[in-house]
Amino acid sequence: MQMNDERRCLVIDNQPATRLGIRGLLGDRYEVEEAADGRDALELISFGDFDVAIVELAAANGRDSLTGLPAIRALRKASPRLGIVAYGTRPERHSASEAITAGATAFVAKSSPASELERAVDSAAEAETFVDPAARRKRNGGPRLTRRQREILQLYANGLSTDGAAKRLGLSTETIRTHTKAVLARLEARDRTHAVAIGLRSSLIE
Repeated sequence: MQMNDERRCLVIDNQPATRLGIRGLLGDRYEVEEAADGRDALELISFGDFDVAIVELAAANGRDSLTGLPAIRALRKASPRLGIVAYGTRPERHSASEAITAGATAFVAKSSPASELERAVDSAAEAETFVDPAARRKRNGGPRLTRRQREILQLYANGLSTDGAAKRLGLSTETIRTHTKAVLARLEARDRTHAVAIGLRSSLIE
């Protein structure tokens, strides 16, 4: 079969029907490959490059199965530039935070509309963090950020780039970068993705 010029997406899920549904959703814009678990996915990645992988956040099914957070960690180690979408059963804040901390680029719940999965995949393919808007709860104690800093961190969680955040807020790119540096310092975060994970865990953003 002749390969197309679209981006490549790897769907990792132990349910064939789920993989088929995602293929139908993304197949017009991505070349979609399927894997039952992380071990199969690692083998496929060793033979070719993928732009993004969708990983089901499921418990291991047998001792030799590689799924969920361990699969995300293994994929991140094997392919540092791979966009990884964690596909959770429910829109839970702690699940999103754990997935991003493990190495995922994006999180989306299976209960959310298909459009949110598309947004998550597109964001991950562009190396932009995305968190399902449904994964939210009220803010509580934790690190303090200014209103503007929370706005920028929220936009990053929604999948916007630095340029995108600047346009949305009507600020210069340099101003956004300055605020971002302050956010990283206050949260003691390694990078933007780590800051989003901390923000979610601390309920600073939704």
